[in-house]
Amino acid sequence: MQEKIESVFIIAEAGVNHNGQLDLALRLCEAAKDAGVDAIKFQTWKTKNIVTKSASLATYQKKNISKKKESQFEMLEKLELSYDSFAKIKEYCDKIGIVFLSTPDDEESLNFLVDMGIGLIKIGSGDVTNIPYIRKIANKKMPVVLSTGMSYLRNVERAYNILTSEGASEITLLHCTTNYPCPMSEVNLNAMLTLKEAFKCQVGYSDHTLGIEVPIAAVALGAKIIEKHITLDKSMEGPDHKASIDPTELKEMVIAIRNIENAMGDGIKRPNLSEQQIEKVVKKKIVASRQIKQGEIFSDENITVKRSDEGLSAEFWDLICGLKVNRNYEEDESINFQNDL
Repeated sequence: MQEKIESVFIIAEAGVNHNGQLDLALRLCEAAKDAGVDAIKFQTWKTKNIVTKSASLATYQKKNISKKKESQFEMLEKLELSYDSFAKIKEYCDKIGIVFLSTPDDEESLNFLVDMGIGLIKIGSGDVTNIPYIRKIANKKMPVVLSTGMSYLRNVERAYNILTSEGASEITLLHCTTNYPCPMSEVNLNAMLTLKEAFKCQVGYSDHTLGIEVPIAAVALGAKIIEKHITLDKSMEGPDHKASIDPTELKEMVIAIRNIENAMGDGIKRPNLSEQQIEKVVKKKIVASRQIKQGEIFSDENITVKRSDEGLSAEFWDLICGLKVNRNYEEDESINFQNDL
């Protein structure tokens, strides 16, 4: 991840869909690897460091969990994995050949992940305006991926300027709508292009919609990183399962993204190799529309264009018209530069 990302980097967002269980987290790693993504990402935090004991649940969290009266603190404490568990998850990811990533939600977790050798730092949307934390991340001098949900452009600008001025080695901005699930009317995918134009940097998309079509569209628009929540079972208890895709859908998304990525090409308008073979029998050639006698003048009266295996391309029509015919032609006979003109 130190080099400029060339192909689309696909992240399976495990987030908190491990439900605080190490074995479930490892199974998510297996599913992500099988789907063909580049990385799997978790979230690392100490509950006491990131939320007060009285903080309320978000609206989507209340909808998606059964204990609607519990606080954020209580919910997050149940979902928290230990640093030892994350060390085991990273070791397992290294073993099966998938990049391990995790979003640190507090400075203690940031230091832990950097010391563990994580390849980049992901900043969640909730910390876009967390100026002292942004500075600490910038001072790590590492590549940074910043999600921009819940933000005005001015919020992103301030975070981006701090990151660039205080040492982040590379910055990618992810357009994101922080709603689980996100309705299509709230996606605003064109805002990703606004970020690219405003900051002249690499952009991507962190998706919370149902289904896989919006990440595919984001790739067609130029996203270089795609992040999508994965779960083993959408019916599981937890705040994010219902807005996630299962392993089968994840695999379908990866295939579709790779197809779109391949289809985008280099942007140079030219016939490809297969077209060069086809055009020989499809593109029109100049042929005699009737018998033509030597000495006549080529004109609309005696030549036309048809598909033919040989002859002069129809693009030279204006060049041919007005020239004297130097031999006899039969109807449908091709006009040829080398032999006839």
